[in-house]
Amino acid sequence: MEAVSKRMTELRESLKLSQLKLSKLLGVSQSAINRYEHNLASVPDNVLLKYSDYFDVSADYILGRTDKPEGDVFKNEPELLKRKTVREDEWMDFVEACFDPRSPMNKKLKALVMNMAGGDPQK
Repeated sequence: MEAVSKRMTELRESLKLSQLKLSKLLGVSQSAINRYEHNLASVPDNVLLKYSDYFDVSADYILGRTDKPEGDVFKNEPELLKRKTVREDEWMDFVEACFDPRSPMNKKLKALVMNMAGGDPQK
């Protein structure tokens, strides 16, 4: 991704680090850093995290998902819950995903949540 290679280069250059120096600091080969910065190879997750930690920026910033180095603050609100009306089958799918089916309390917890949502807990 071009945005990733650009951000990685900008971060390194912002501290006036050579690729070789950064490679030693992060434990990544200089040739790999060169490939990432020239968009010749995909950046593995572990390297992305090393960059995020070292430069104290969010992975979303490096990935180009935000222009704020600290990243965006997410409200952790699924799309399903943002809508004004939700079909009962959608609620049931959501509730199913929330609880461990191996738990002995699974059935009771799902019934409680469906009852609170105004749905039929028996479905």
